[in-house]
Amino acid sequence: MAALVGHRFPGGTYRIEHWENFLFSEATGIDTPADGIAHPAHLFHVAINGVGTSITEIFDLVGSGDGSPVSIDYYDWQIHQPLREDVTYVLRGGITAFERSARDGSPIRDSFTYEIQIDDPSALRVADVAFRWHHWRPAEEATR
Repeated sequence: MAALVGHRFPGGTYRIEHWENFLFSEATGIDTPADGIAHPAHLFHVAINGVGTSITEIFDLVGSGDGSPVSIDYYDWQIHQPLREDVTYVLRGGITAFERSARDGSPIRDSFTYEIQIDDPSALRVADVAFRWHHWRPAEEATR
């Protein structure tokens, strides 16, 4: 698992369309932000989808099997510029940290962090996002 540190996602682009921003706002019970600004909570899915991966692929990468518990430790978002509709963002990132913890009689906890950078088309940094998740394994899987 520690060998995953340094793993790079394929990278890619993401464009928040007006309809997507409208529906997201509607679903969360807020007014659609004015002037083409997208709600910052789009960072939950823009970062993962735009960097060329998916939650399923990340779970596969870290060896999380069907029904294996995964919990979220934190999301850290540094927003330098507002997200906007109809801008094609460039994303890149990868796994930056791994830590295993174990206690007698408890499952193994593998914690991994992945970080994604989001730039606008002129290479101006829009956001840096970090996600830290815990994957819980039975003690007999500790050799993975």
